[in-house]
Amino acid sequence: MAATMVSYQLEIEIGRPLRIRIGRLGEFLFPAGRYVYSGSARRNLEARIARHLRQEKKLRWHIDWLLAARGVRVTGVRRSARDECVLNQAVRGVIVAPGFGASDCAAGCGSHLLYRQPPG
Repeated sequence: MAATMVSYQLEIEIGRPLRIRIGRLGEFLFPAGRYVYSGSARRNLEARIARHLRQEKKLRWHIDWLLAARGVRVTGVRRSARDECVLNQAVRGVIVAPGFGASDCAAGCGSHLLYRQPPG
């Protein structure tokens, strides 16, 4: 039986430093560069990913607020059968927005958005 894809990672690029309000989480400075966001969907993973890639949508999740900002773009998508926290913890990166995408995280990730590197 094939493994069921339940998690995903979005590779994100921010072209210049941005100060963005992320819903009730607050305002953060996002340095220019590459990021990885780890997420999951209990059902309809492809619909969740497609939603993230759409420009027009109601801002609901932390990632929606980031992706709605000018100069932010998704450069890649990876799907996985592994838990989103396992995926997130395998990424080497820095937390710039504590709590981002991790309000229901029980693994102590700190954030499901990690800053990977400056552009270049």
